[in-house]
Amino acid sequence: MSTGGIATGHAVSPDSGRHWADEGAWEVAEGIHRIPLPLPMDALKAVNVYVVQGDDGLTLIDGGWSIPVARELLDTSLRSIGSGFGDIKRFLVTHVHRDHFTLATVLGHEYGADVALGREEQPALELLHRAGRDGLDESPFLAVLRTAGAEEIARLWAAGPGDLPNPVDWAFPDTWLEGDRTFDVGRRRLDAVHTPGHTPGHYVFADQAEGVLFSGDHVLPTITPSIGFTVPPADQPLGQFMASLARVRELPDLRILPAHGPVAPSSYQRVDELLAHHEDRLDLCLASLKERGSATSLVVAKDLGWTRHERAFGELDVFSQGMAAMETKAHLDLLVARDQASAVDLPDGVVYRAS
Repeated sequence: MSTGGIATGHAVSPDSGRHWADEGAWEVAEGIHRIPLPLPMDALKAVNVYVVQGDDGLTLIDGGWSIPVARELLDTSLRSIGSGFGDIKRFLVTHVHRDHFTLATVLGHEYGADVALGREEQPALELLHRAGRDGLDESPFLAVLRTAGAEEIARLWAAGPGDLPNPVDWAFPDTWLEGDRTFDVGRRRLDAVHTPGHTPGHYVFADQAEGVLFSGDHVLPTITPSIGFTVPPADQPLGQFMASLARVRELPDLRILPAHGPVAPSSYQRVDELLAHHEDRLDLCLASLKERGSATSLVVAKDLGWTRHERAFGELDVFSQGMAAMETKAHLDLLVARDQASAVDLPDGVVYRAS
């Protein structure tokens, strides 16, 4: 969902002077290039992969989605700066979602590059491998939708395409990131900071000397990342996300190198905007509960506006409606944790009431 400012679909990135998703290897700083790779079935259009040059090879922050068009464009873009897949020493993957992880793990295992991923993403990978090996009766997201009171949306999701995951695309990483640590990339020092919320094992990577933050999906310049869209379900994902934003705010003010959208000037400014946005959504959720007396997440979601245009819930497509219901549940669960609401688990979903 947008949180104001320039729309992602029209944003120009200062490193290229062009739309942020335009193809190329755009120099962000000396020895750092941004390569947007396509997401042909995603409204975000592209994911930014960052190439950091070192004395002994390349470190890539994220890898893109393992689809032929993305692989071909990454190859072409690397060649345009005098490199190739064989020069990649390491992938530092911000989180487990397919547009960040799958091409990294495929290329890493093909070319012998180390692939690093947050340890807290392991349960999600194990779930995907069980699905590929044993099959699942249904998507695990459907159970989350039902707890949000969205049985009809769950039914529609279940009727959609349900291809089993390809284990090659979801191979386990070589290195599990645990806690905070540092990586030496040539003359650079990258601080890996655990920032759970969007996913449990999300990491950002800060080059404080250069003044840049490889922010993954944690700090995005024009939108806020989805919260609650993860399996197995995380405990208090919104609370974790907001606490992780506060952790990033403790770092110096850094230029944002996001996974989606243009390079942006200030992590402080954007973190403050994101925190204010979610506090506002929490207030709106609480107001809905007070007016209704009690409600499921789906009912509250229907009271809220969505996207930068404040669209009504009914105007969203079915997938976005499901995402909205799960994100609203994350907000309501945080209200419960703050003792501003209570929750009762009923057969038709969790019902919330203002305290």
